[in-house]
Amino acid sequence: MKALLLAGGRGSRLFPLTVAVNKHLLPVHDKPMLYYPLSTAMLGGARDIGIVASPEHLPAFQQLLGDGTQLGVCFSYIPQEAPRGIADAIMTADAFLAGERCILALGDTLFWGHLDFLRDALSRHAGASVFAYPVRDPSRYGVVELDDAGHPIWLDEKPASPRSSLAIPGLYVLDGRAVSFARSLKPSTRGELEITDLLREYLRRGELHVSPLGRGMAWLDMGTPDGLLDASQFVSALQARQGLSIGCIEEVAVRMGFVTHASMRAHMATQPSGPYRSYVEALLDG
Repeated sequence: MKALLLAGGRGSRLFPLTVAVNKHLLPVHDKPMLYYPLSTAMLGGARDIGIVASPEHLPAFQQLLGDGTQLGVCFSYIPQEAPRGIADAIMTADAFLAGERCILALGDTLFWGHLDFLRDALSRHAGASVFAYPVRDPSRYGVVELDDAGHPIWLDEKPASPRSSLAIPGLYVLDGRAVSFARSLKPSTRGELEITDLLREYLRRGELHVSPLGRGMAWLDMGTPDGLLDASQFVSALQARQGLSIGCIEEVAVRMGFVTHASMRAHMATQPSGPYRSYVEALLDG
């Protein structure tokens, strides 16, 4: 399974934190932001993972993650010359995707809870699957409206007058036609190729699947100062209470069977001492 993680953009909502640092490398409690969507993609079974970012930021991601051997995955680093939208990033990754379906995740999204909704989406081999999450201010997001039978009938990007309170979180499952559909799009008034316009093509063909997320699922947008703080506090509180880590990619690699306990133990022995290493080593010894 392939996954595409989008870590580009200017991070303007987090200015001045992002003047010198890519926002997806900012700390969310005890981990870089990108660890959270990365762990979600890995839990979905993705082992061939492309990371899209601006050319000047890619070396930092390579320093952080390497080639993926330590996790039993393979990372590809894909430059996006300018932040021209999510659909543009999909086209940028054409060679990596090679006509295959993928999990597409925005680098500033955090999901917590059972991922049955993602596994159900991955069981479909055609079309596009998105998810719907009720929010107080849907005008900040892509919004989808469902009919009484739960089928999508309308969607829009940051609408001034939303017809629904259901936001589309930054997690998608797209089939191998996504790149060709993206090539037919025209820039929006924001000058970007919008993911919403890409999804409309699937909707037009009757191939857009929408799964509402229940109350037991948490989705956090980490792209604003308040969102960054909320996510850090959320992770801190849950980890302190449960003693379980959220977004620990080493734990996911072991539990998914991507690597053996022995190989992960050898890798962690090369890492700095501290609470994070201690957590993974305790997991391996348990």
